[in-house]
Amino acid sequence: MNVRELLTTSVLVGDGAMGTMLHAAGNSLDQALPALNLTEPELVRTIHDSYVGAGVDLVQTNTFGASRLRLAEYGVADDVARINAAGARLAREAAARADRAVLVAGSVAPAVSVHQRRRVAAEERRAAVREQVEVLVGAGVDVVLLETFGHLDELVEASEVALEVARRTGDVPVIAQATFGSDRHTLSGHTPHEVVTALAGFPLAAMGVNCTLGPQGCLAVLRELRVHTAVPLTVQPNAGLPRRVGPARFEYDIDADYFVRYTRQLLDAGAALVGGCCGTTPSQLAAAAAAVAEHRSQRAAEVAERVAATAVVPERPETDGPFSASGHVVAVELRPAPTGGVDEALELAAELQEAGVGLVSVAASSSPRAQVNSVDLALHLHNRLGLTTLASVTTWDRTIMALQADLLGAHALGVRGVVCETGTPPLLGDYPHVDGIWDVDSLGLIELLAGLNDGTDYHGLRLGTKTSFEIGARVNPGSRDPGRAAAGALDKIAAGAQFLITRPVHELAGLERVLEAVDGRVPVLVAVRPLTGFDEADYLAHEVPDVTIPAATLAALQDAGPDARAAGIDLAVALADQIRGMAKGVVVTGGSDVVEAVRRLLG
Repeated sequence: MNVRELLTTSVLVGDGAMGTMLHAAGNSLDQALPALNLTEPELVRTIHDSYVGAGVDLVQTNTFGASRLRLAEYGVADDVARINAAGARLAREAAARADRAVLVAGSVAPAVSVHQRRRVAAEERRAAVREQVEVLVGAGVDVVLLETFGHLDELVEASEVALEVARRTGDVPVIAQATFGSDRHTLSGHTPHEVVTALAGFPLAAMGVNCTLGPQGCLAVLRELRVHTAVPLTVQPNAGLPRRVGPARFEYDIDADYFVRYTRQLLDAGAALVGGCCGTTPSQLAAAAAAVAEHRSQRAAEVAERVAATAVVPERPETDGPFSASGHVVAVELRPAPTGGVDEALELAAELQEAGVGLVSVAASSSPRAQVNSVDLALHLHNRLGLTTLASVTTWDRTIMALQADLLGAHALGVRGVVCETGTPPLLGDYPHVDGIWDVDSLGLIELLAGLNDGTDYHGLRLGTKTSFEIGARVNPGSRDPGRAAAGALDKIAAGAQFLITRPVHELAGLERVLEAVDGRVPVLVAVRPLTGFDEADYLAHEVPDVTIPAATLAALQDAGPDARAAGIDLAVALADQIRGMAKGVVVTGGSDVVEAVRRLLG
């Protein structure tokens, strides 16, 4: 088959996650998964067969991360040729067993992991890509697929090398895919337009987006790519966000109906190849293949037409605690600005203070970009504005020793309110959740703070003084298992939590169960988030674990059309009014809409 021609005249269905399937079969993600081509070839072959059976047109070799540099981290660098050749052979055998023509794509990831990048020069990266591509092309792949590139310079390097190898060994087509964060920038900070511009001079068969984002986020990136290029576009979204269920174990909840709904929108936006990345399974790709078949029969002429046409710190005053005010509390949660500065947060906090807010909670950042620490921002807002502040502290990236040192230093500077969270490593593509330090979870952090307040460190050794932290914890009434959430809240109270803040709630059933379990033991603040529109609500409902959005809310936002943002505020205010009297107060979260919501709640 002529891959270039198919990408310009038709729509192809790619396969889904290989790593997720290997993980589900009991393999930890913190190993060299490509090495399973040699040690567990039957398992790899079975996964390929399952995708072929689902109706995909293209299967990817199990060679993601199979460069010499990355394999060296696991002590198997000398097997780079055998691993890649075996990966191509297993995929080709699965394709040959199909009752139709199936393409084989040689999967090539960035030559280095995120942690290796600073230590490895560009020429070493290029050499590693060249070695891998030469083996894959020599083993007979139909196309080279560069995927999950978060740094634009590495994608440019890899494209140059792959195209040079491809021309020299038979003109094998090359597809280049970048991965973008929720801000629609790559990890290196580049926009889709900048990615297109950087790749514009290369004779790529296609370019596109994969990993990190779910279907909704990938759709937004795809649309922006289409504005700036006539090159065929590919898209392979994640199955939403994962849930951590144990050490180095993760689950995805996205359902096939949601995945298919966005597959249709991706097709309408001009995708030439649709598939899946982390978390996607053969069942989801089978549903996507059916949607593509329908699209081909109904809109083949429109697709062809579209492709042709588009060618000094002041002294901190003492605080009386976050709940010293009597009556119902209306607080706000802010996040550190993605710019890395504090002026934006300071300006917003001042506006909220003028509206009557006296308590601000600073959330921990979930972005891989450089940002102000939540504790530092909380301290800054208090010092500048006199606001009572809470700071969320996560444990995923700290050892016990680092946590204790940071917290004692923060206490010395005047920080008192701390919200304890386990947290999750930010998505970086490329099996991101292997990374992170997990000495303790949120429960362990609560115990650590309670010990510091009692004058002992985590190991029970006496300190020279006692701290006076106000210890908070998170609880999620939107969990798919509200009974477990309620039990978790009681565990955190027993460990020493003095107040609770919920994750954003959009309905009362789960909240009522948690509040019933807590039974007034500690104050509870309920987070309320004004939804900005149907797309956001749809994304939260289907791509983010443990978020419950009522069908009535989805319908109201969809019916509101261009007035959806105002409808989202109306829904949040109405929910907050219902919560009044049930809990100590509400915490309004979100973007600029928090100001309007707060004014209405305090007006």
